[in-house]
Amino acid sequence: MARPDTAPARPQPRLYLLTPPLDGTDRDAVLAAIRAAGKVADIAAVLLRPGTADAAALAPLVASAHAIGAACLIEGDVALADRLGTDGAHLDSTNALKAALPMVRPHGIAGVGGLRTKHDAMTAGELGADYVMFGEPDAAGRRPAFDTTLERTDWWAQLFEPPCVAFAASLDEVEALAEAGADFIAIDLLAFTGEALTAVSARLAWAS
Repeated sequence: MARPDTAPARPQPRLYLLTPPLDGTDRDAVLAAIRAAGKVADIAAVLLRPGTADAAALAPLVASAHAIGAACLIEGDVALADRLGTDGAHLDSTNALKAALPMVRPHGIAGVGGLRTKHDAMTAGELGADYVMFGEPDAAGRRPAFDTTLERTDWWAQLFEPPCVAFAASLDEVEALAEAGADFIAIDLLAFTGEALTAVSARLAWAS
């Protein structure tokens, strides 16, 4: 759905935190980072990337995300998201989104990344994605060129109504994506902690 021509001024983007794959990460460190983030920044959502971690291992992380007032999403596993009582799922393709929507709706969030082309992004919007994500790293840690992410974010923000989440790996990228119109800025949870996370919040305020 296109944005109206007379769209109101955008609010300051909120933060969307991505965990590393949780089967190869110190989950206590992730738990502590989520709790600490909620004390210094406005966190809209936390995306848990389970890998092979099971529901019992993830449950404390879901609770910690909810405790700081953030939505909690599970990457790629709608059944696990439902079992854990999270707010929805993040899918990695339009095909996965299409398959997941009947299971997530009407109450859950279904967002999508892995959008290689503008056509993919428009298809996601037409399917009813609750948000689209640009620029996030893949399973091997590779991500698109930042110029591509920035251009895609600006294009989407000008033309389409569903929210846009854009991934930033540095403070300069945070500011640039906020200025381009991202509704949410995604960052690596463990890469921005303490003073670094406070600096992210300051950049968002400056860019708004």
